[in-house]
Amino acid sequence: MTVEHEGFRPGAGFAPGTREEWRRAAVGVLRRSGAEVDSPEEALAHTTYDGVTLRPLYDASDLPGDPGLPGFAPYVRGARPLGGALSGWDVRQRHAHPDPAVTREAVLADLENGVTSLWLVLGEGGPPPSALPRMLDGVYLDLAPVVLSAGAATPEAAEVYLRLADQRGTAPAGGNLGADPIGLRARTGTPAPLPEAVALARRAKDVPSLRAITVDATPYHDAGGSDAEELGCSLATGVAYLRALTDGGLTLEEALGQLEFRYAATADQFLTIAKFRAARMLWARVAEVCGAPALGGQLQHAVTSSAMMTARDPWVNMLRTTLACFAAGVGGADAVTVQPFDARLGLPDAFARRIARNTQSLLVEEAGVARVADPAGGSWYAERLTADLAGKAWEWFQEIERAGGAEAALGRLIPERLAATWARRSRDVARRARPITGVSEFPHLDERRPVREPAPEPAGGGLPRVHYAQEFEALRDRADRADRADRAGERPLVFLATIGPVAAHTARASFAANLFRSGGIATLTGGASTDPAAIAGEFARSGSAVACLCSSDRLYAEHAEAVAAALAAAGARKVWLAGKGHYEGVDAVLHAGCDVLDVLRTTFDDLGVAP
Repeated sequence: MTVEHEGFRPGAGFAPGTREEWRRAAVGVLRRSGAEVDSPEEALAHTTYDGVTLRPLYDASDLPGDPGLPGFAPYVRGARPLGGALSGWDVRQRHAHPDPAVTREAVLADLENGVTSLWLVLGEGGPPPSALPRMLDGVYLDLAPVVLSAGAATPEAAEVYLRLADQRGTAPAGGNLGADPIGLRARTGTPAPLPEAVALARRAKDVPSLRAITVDATPYHDAGGSDAEELGCSLATGVAYLRALTDGGLTLEEALGQLEFRYAATADQFLTIAKFRAARMLWARVAEVCGAPALGGQLQHAVTSSAMMTARDPWVNMLRTTLACFAAGVGGADAVTVQPFDARLGLPDAFARRIARNTQSLLVEEAGVARVADPAGGSWYAERLTADLAGKAWEWFQEIERAGGAEAALGRLIPERLAATWARRSRDVARRARPITGVSEFPHLDERRPVREPAPEPAGGGLPRVHYAQEFEALRDRADRADRADRAGERPLVFLATIGPVAAHTARASFAANLFRSGGIATLTGGASTDPAAIAGEFARSGSAVACLCSSDRLYAEHAEAVAAALAAAGARKVWLAGKGHYEGVDAVLHAGCDVLDVLRTTFDDLGVAP
């Protein structure tokens, strides 16, 4: 119970604000900044890749309706009752090292230091299923749930695991056998028979808490898809499995109890929170349509996004995965896997795994994120975003169903839709509308990345696997390989021709330097001067073939053309200008929102850097 102090009333003296008052104040601020707007909502709104409009202001009128209570339909606030929601989520660590002995050592270290369940990758890229007994030597199967990912070898892996539990005379403490034939097709393009998954479900239904089927939606995320596309694909896959299981003799209750859903969690915390809440709402709707509204609680496994991870400045991945883990926990995920920060570099070492599991322990134990049921519940923004995202996902799910279901749609509809979204996302990344810290923004050219043992290549042939930073990182690799004929071993260089005093050129010089460095190109800043001959002399001594003018609009008007002419006379193949405007002798301009990748590729060509 909260008692308000008689002498302290925070709201005293303030009249209640209205939306119209906010509009007037916002318009005033925007116009003073030079923007001629009449509607601040439109000027400040942002649209997601799913077409959901994120507005700058929400109020009680935006609430979509009663979200219910934790543990009750429509499960928006969590699939577990209140008591379970406060016990924390399952800390699940992934292991994919091909050496069973190394995996066993890592597994035991994880279980002794906070991990509560195991995710084991077997088959292609991992140990063979026959190595399971060795990998799980010393693991109490009745205490530590095990989730398998064995691809085409799933039936064999499941058989080995169940036989091992039987030999030990113990029942598995939950977990999942990992059957996901539609997900396997999405990853590899290889059709997998549904009857095998049905057979595993028949065996697993008699083991309490053990599930047989994983509805893995991460292939759609990893292909560049949006949140609603990931959700819609998962619904279509889940419905396909329900049909197969019930046709195979399971009751609807048994079939629903065999599915676990896996989604990607990203550093966009609000969209991630909304995605996990919306996923439960949508699956509850599926269960309701099937005639089992009380059985629609979705079991969710969150995995921090592979697509958002970077190979450059990998330490920043610790921050990305922390945000993603936080969002998944707040969103109500039942189990969370934090990928090690060095996942893009190869097989993670003990330090990386320790940081990954301790990220979760800190959020659960120290930050207390799990002490509150549905922390985002009641937020006008979070509730509206959850409902809007669910609406877009349901539309996409219905489109897949009209195309014949998940398997049929994987032939053309789903790949084309994901490719279109990836193309839009790629354009935003190229223009730094979606900045990537440490890569497209604030790159560290002298970084010393940790060296890791190469990881086996994952099976391909299906949907592509993309990384948001991949084009910038490819240019960084190109710059690292460059070997200038006149200065062997030095990276490509652009000369920043700063015009006038420091106050006039610093902002644009910093902008230009950051832009070129995002491609691995070093910059050399000239001395502040307005003398074209002096600037050209510095450029000639730099050894570069490309220059970029940096100054204020006023000084550009006075000196840009003369300086550009002097640079050309000194041998410049290309003269850029940081800012906007047309000046004789200036070949092209750099500005916020320009295609940075195109600028970098052009600069590599002008500098003679080999592909």
